[in-house]
Amino acid sequence: MDTYINPPRAEWPRLTERNIPDDPAVDKAVSGIIADVRLRGDEALRNMALRFDHTEISCFEVSEAEIAEGCAKVSDGVKAAISLAKENITRFHSAQRPTDVDVMTMPGVRCVQKPVAIDRVGLYIPGGRAPLFSTVLMLACPARIAGCKEIILCTPQSGNRPIAPEILYAAAVCGIDRIYRIGGAQAIAAMALGTESIPKVDKIFGPGNRYVTKAKQQLSATVAIDMPAGPSEVLVMADDSANPTFIAADLLSQAEHGPDSQAILVCTSERIASETQAEISRLSKKLSREDSVAGSLSHSRLIVMDGRDDMIDFVNAYAPEHLIISMKSPWTVAQEIRAAGSVFIGNYSPESAGDYASGTNHTLPTSAWARAYSGVNLDSFMRKITYQELTREGLGLLAPAITAMAEAEGLDAHALAVSVRTQSDT
Repeated sequence: MDTYINPPRAEWPRLTERNIPDDPAVDKAVSGIIADVRLRGDEALRNMALRFDHTEISCFEVSEAEIAEGCAKVSDGVKAAISLAKENITRFHSAQRPTDVDVMTMPGVRCVQKPVAIDRVGLYIPGGRAPLFSTVLMLACPARIAGCKEIILCTPQSGNRPIAPEILYAAAVCGIDRIYRIGGAQAIAAMALGTESIPKVDKIFGPGNRYVTKAKQQLSATVAIDMPAGPSEVLVMADDSANPTFIAADLLSQAEHGPDSQAILVCTSERIASETQAEISRLSKKLSREDSVAGSLSHSRLIVMDGRDDMIDFVNAYAPEHLIISMKSPWTVAQEIRAAGSVFIGNYSPESAGDYASGTNHTLPTSAWARAYSGVNLDSFMRKITYQELTREGLGLLAPAITAMAEAEGLDAHALAVSVRTQSDT
């Protein structure tokens, strides 16, 4: 990790850049996958499963017997952990239930807003070396609380790696309706377009690699998606009250997500930066995912700044997915943060808590999208419908304003729709 001492603001744009190279080959490959799924449906999915995942698929849907068999392989310890996490996630997201809005904006004019769950949602859960069964909880729990009528899940199965039992167990305890053994950009295309076996959904949720992310982006005109997403990231703010070992562990926990992930420390002293660097070197030797960690750290940064105000301004410019504030009076600092996906307060609030079991959602905006997007929450699985009811008297009170505005816009029929009512004898 490179260290920067009091970098001038002119250098901040470079220091807030993510490691997301524009790869036309990925664009082209994903476009081809989407076109093939659109044209050939299940046949295309079977060919791609054989080509990319080295597995032959006769039936895409995972059977109840397979789910039961997988659940039986999950240890009691993991089952207990999933149960605790589900309880906390459910408690926090249940508290987010929106209420109806019912207002008389003026006499005889009633305006109402009601939350309504999205009918059918599709969840994408990556497999591979780190099957993210925790993401099943983060997406399925709020979907169920919101009242979505149908929840389907796609996750890859490869020739030498079946679907992780923990994914099947988490899906079962969360009440997923159907599970399909398909991954990659082709799974996103299948949920967005629909095939003979996989139903078209109204909105797609979930993380994935560059191909999955690109598929969601390319299909966002066809199906709603949770948010733009990229490689995961963390930024730690630290002063002399912070523990360099804790900081190093937080940076490494981010780095092990993958070589594209980014970890940044913004601190108040060279001592903290130096001791953190030393702890990163010491602790990283104990980790199993050396390639991911090394790749991530190669484009991660340690930044020393003299003033708290500069630190806060830099954080808001970076807009991190995860922000850890290891400083004195951390809540005071947090009040000035305007752009972050999720904020972890104090020395004993590691990102790992939010990733798994504290109750907040770990599906968060990356790549500075935290300036405009929230993380997944209960509202993500709902839309809000407005209603209005006007009495004859209420319409009469509004008529002059409606007519004046309609005529000013040159929309005569809009004015007519009012005048035929106000002039009617019935």
